[in-house]
Amino acid sequence: MAADFTSISEGLPEPFRVLIRETVTSTNDEIRELAQAGAADGLILLAERQTAGRGRRGAAWFSPHGESLAFSILVRPEEPKALWPRLALAAGLAAAEAVESFGLQAGIKWPNDVWIRHLKVAGILVEAGAGFAIVGIGINVNTTQFPIEVAEIATSLHIEGGRELSLPEVLAAIIRQFSVRRNQIGNSFEDLISAVRQRCVLTGNRVSLITSCGPKSGIVEGLAPGGELLLRTESGLERLIQADEIRLLPG
Repeated sequence: MAADFTSISEGLPEPFRVLIRETVTSTNDEIRELAQAGAADGLILLAERQTAGRGRRGAAWFSPHGESLAFSILVRPEEPKALWPRLALAAGLAAAEAVESFGLQAGIKWPNDVWIRHLKVAGILVEAGAGFAIVGIGINVNTTQFPIEVAEIATSLHIEGGRELSLPEVLAAIIRQFSVRRNQIGNSFEDLISAVRQRCVLTGNRVSLITSCGPKSGIVEGLAPGGELLLRTESGLERLIQADEIRLLPG
């Protein structure tokens, strides 16, 4: 894999640079150790193979060797730590814009999944550390077959576009967009959230979800200026900072 990615290394925007590992348990775990040892902002850790890749809530992430991208980005934001959760929106938007650059239409399932035709093509996992944040991204690029447990909810760029894509080119496209969007979690957040709103697949739909206060259901009215989900329930309009297991409901 290393030789394949040398062609894009010099073309990545500053300060991004790629470090490749043959096998890791999780790219987020591996880059956390590097961050704690003093690694600088912009390091991208790319794994050929993850033995324990995970998504949100510890769910396993399907990442077949040579068919998908699994990588983590080390970010040392200048913005206050309270704004760091917005990196999930920045990364999701960057991935969606990269997908669109290959001629496909992408949507964002708040807060951190990228969809094509209501099927998941990419997922984001943001974790914070002492003075740094880790942005983990997994995207299905050339996968054509999925395990039965996710076959009905997942897709890939190859399936949707009908052609095989270069993994290095997909990575470069995501990083180029993320280099712009990561800098908008503070003063320019209006620009970021406007672009996310345009792609939000939940707006106008009835959903069920799990929050820290328990299960909820209602109609999504959009995203608030701070990035929160606006959910109209029987009790009124609620602003949700975080939610799990968001499902679209009929009607």
